[in-house]
Amino acid sequence: MIGEKWTVYWNEYSSNTYLYGSEITFHAKDDVEFKNVLMAPGTVIKQWYSRTNYQMQRIEPALPMIDGEGRYRVKVNIDCPKGEQWLIQLIFCDKYEAEAGRVSVRDEVSYFQCPLRTYSYRMQLMNGGITRFRFHDIEIQEVEYEAEEEEIKKTI
Repeated sequence: MIGEKWTVYWNEYSSNTYLYGSEITFHAKDDVEFKNVLMAPGTVIKQWYSRTNYQMQRIEPALPMIDGEGRYRVKVNIDCPKGEQWLIQLIFCDKYEAEAGRVSVRDEVSYFQCPLRTYSYRMQLMNGGITRFRFHDIEIQEVEYEAEEEEIKKTI
């Protein structure tokens, strides 16, 4: 059974975005063009949060609240040149902001379950050896275990 689905967009905020030498063009809500030929691999390009301190960061949370009991599917909609790669990191934190776990996503569709201690998390779009791309959105969807098993069987 498939559960609730959330769509994460790249908002026009310059905070939490790697700007040094970057050319960012916002064509539409779901079409952001990014170019930076000098950025080193492993650099965080954009970051989203499930919890924020508005007075300090001046941004609202862009990620849905999730729990450690559910399983989730993440679908990344990014167009990039052949041979270049992006990376998504999901970093889970406990209520004291200590890291409770981490998941790396390199495929267009991946499944994950966050640690039970998760209080908040952040998602990072990272440079995995990419100089340009078009970002559309990232979907996070809650899934039941049986639906996940069926999906995995289809891909094998």
